[in-house]
Amino acid sequence: MSKVFIIAEAGVNHNGSIELAKKLIDAASEVGADAVKFQTFKAEKLVSKKAIKAEYQKKATDSEESQFDMLKKLELDLDTHIKLIDYCKSKNIIFLSTPFDYDSISLLDSLGLEIFKIPSGEITNLPYLREIGRLSKKVILSTGMADIGEIEDALDVLVEAGTLNSDITVLHANTMYPTPMEDVNLRAMVTIGNTFDVAYGYSDHTLGIEVDIAAVAMGASIIEKHFTLDKTMEGPDHKASLEPNELKDMVKAIRNIELALGSSVKKPSKSEKPNIDIARKSIVVKYDIKKGDTLTEKNLTTKRPGTGISPMRWDEVVGSVVSQDYKEDDLI
Repeated sequence: MSKVFIIAEAGVNHNGSIELAKKLIDAASEVGADAVKFQTFKAEKLVSKKAIKAEYQKKATDSEESQFDMLKKLELDLDTHIKLIDYCKSKNIIFLSTPFDYDSISLLDSLGLEIFKIPSGEITNLPYLREIGRLSKKVILSTGMADIGEIEDALDVLVEAGTLNSDITVLHANTMYPTPMEDVNLRAMVTIGNTFDVAYGYSDHTLGIEVDIAAVAMGASIIEKHFTLDKTMEGPDHKASLEPNELKDMVKAIRNIELALGSSVKKPSKSEKPNIDIARKSIVVKYDIKKGDTLTEKNLTTKRPGTGISPMRWDEVVGSVVSQDYKEDDLI
C-alpha cells in the first residue's frame, strides 16, 4: 500500500443499533479513516452460555450478565450488514468486519468483502484459518496473546490453504483493554515483519495515540484503533476507545508522519534549497589586499553568504596569488 491503511474499529460499539452504527461510519469517514470495521458473529456459535466475561468486560458492563448474553445483544443480522455496506459506499469508506465463526465467514464472503480480518482469539483455530485461507482474499491477521511460533503456524495454514503470502498483513497486538504501556512491546512488530518477510502493522488497545504514531514511524502499513462516539456509553469496549476528536488527531498525526518519513534519500529538500546560500559560508578576505599578494591563512577567513568559493576548497585557495585588489569581506 502506498500509504498507511487506517482502520477505525467500531467493533461492537454500535450497541446493537443500526443508527448508532451509521453515526460511527459518519465519524470514521469524516476524520479520514480508510475503513470502518465491525464484528460479525452468532453468539451461539462463538461462546458457550457458561463462559465468563473478561475482567475489563465485567467492569464496563453488568458483571452478573454472561458473556453469551452480552454478545447476543450485539449481533448484526444480514439485513443490517447490507445496509451498513451500502451506507459505507455512500460515505466513501471501506466496510470491514471480523468474522468469528464459519457462518460469518461465509456471510461476509457472499457480501463481496475483499479483505478478511482474523482476530487474535482465532490465531490458533486451524479449521477457521483454513476456511479463510481458501478464499484467497487479502488477510489481516492479529496476533494478540501469540508467540512467534503460533504466528508461523497460522501463516503456514493460510498459505497452504491458498492465500498468497503477499496478500497477508500481520498485526502486532495486545488483547488487554486498555493495554499498559509496558506491555506494548512495539519492537515485536518489526520482528514479525523481518521473521516472515510479510507486511506488518499494529492493532492498538492503548488509551492514547502516541503508540500508533510510533508504529507508523517503525514501518507499520496498517493501523487499527477502536473508537466510539462516547466513552461513557454502556458496552464492553467504549472505555478503551478513542472519541471522534481523538481519532481525528490520530489520523492527522499518521498522515503527517507518512509525509515526514520521506524517500530515505539524503539530499537537500525543495523547501531548504534557498537557505543554502544564506546559511553556508564562502572564502573571503579578512582585510584589504593588493593584486599580486599571496592568499594565506592570515588574510583569509570564512563568512556568509555561501555564494562564493566553498570553504571545503580552502587548501586549494591558500597559496594562490590574486590577480586583482580585494577589500575586506570580498568573496574570493
